[in-house]
Amino acid sequence: MSTSYNGNDMKEEIILPQSNNPRVPEPEFPFRHMIPLQIRFNDIDMLGHLNNGVYLTFFDLGKARYFQEVFPQKIEWRKINIVVVNINCDFYAPTFIDEKIAVVTTVTHVGEKSLRLEQRIVNPESGEVKCLGRTTMAGINLATGKSAPLEPEWVAALEEYEGRGL
Repeated sequence: MSTSYNGNDMKEEIILPQSNNPRVPEPEFPFRHMIPLQIRFNDIDMLGHLNNGVYLTFFDLGKARYFQEVFPQKIEWRKINIVVVNINCDFYAPTFIDEKIAVVTTVTHVGEKSLRLEQRIVNPESGEVKCLGRTTMAGINLATGKSAPLEPEWVAALEEYEGRGL
């Protein structure tokens, strides 16, 4: 499943099948970014399902690709002035090696010095949510290592991509 532009710079909402799990909360905001994921043999644990640490790696991949799409100019990763300060992950269903999965990403909040992302690992065909991750990222002054306000260009680009004020 993919997304496309709707005539302005906002991405179209990704429509996934409804999750059948009543424990999975409804997303507060639509997802406009999704990438398919490839499960490798060494991602599987002794119980035959995706190891819990691999989900965080998939979230990182989703974040990186999300930012690459939000900022189509080349991102200089060594100069990026935003860092992960907190990650929480709720697991809802196991993932097996033969399943199709994808990561969806959206920004749920932007403050002066931080932003929050919501990401989900989902089966795009069934809509089953495998896990839900919430990440807080904070602005950082690379010279001092201290917190810093988010760059206005970042906030503007995120709002344009998401099609709403953050």
